[in-house]
Amino acid sequence: MRVGVQRVFLVGCLVAFSPWTVATFAQQPEGAVKVVQIMGLTGVKNKTGGTVTVGDGSLHFMHGATKVDVAAASMEDVVTGADSQRIIHGTLGSIGLIAAPYGSGRFLSLFRSKLDTLTVKYRDADGGLHGAIFMMPVGKAEVIKKELLAQGAHTTAPEEAANAAGTSPAAKEQKQ
Repeated sequence: MRVGVQRVFLVGCLVAFSPWTVATFAQQPEGAVKVVQIMGLTGVKNKTGGTVTVGDGSLHFMHGATKVDVAAASMEDVVTGADSQRIIHGTLGSIGLIAAPYGSGRFLSLFRSKLDTLTVKYRDADGGLHGAIFMMPVGKAEVIKKELLAQGAHTTAPEEAANAAGTSPAAKEQKQ
């Protein structure tokens, strides 16, 4: 009898909270990824947060009323990478690094969060060469890169080269 009451309570909770869950997922447009534009986009300050979407043959960066579009066909190189950043920023984080004893680097590395980077090298309408660097959550950069390549962007680091470097399961088995 007690198990039946728990199941009814659980189903009731799921039904009660499902409208809020659906509304939360609907707030962000499909395909939009929250990013930080580190540098490189014309008309956008460095280290500006915004969203990136890929569509209509372009990469679209939006921050408030500012919108920058870069045509995928004008992209000469699209490169992804992995990085990390300090979890504790600002003065407190800097003081923590200074006050840490010698040899505590391995311990301090525990307080870092992983992220992906996306670097785009492109030409503007006048033929000028530009580059833009974006930081985003882990796993999003490769998806955006594939979408850009499908829409006409170019890369100097094809997927086969990444697999040959040891990321494929076959390469991992050979190393062992």
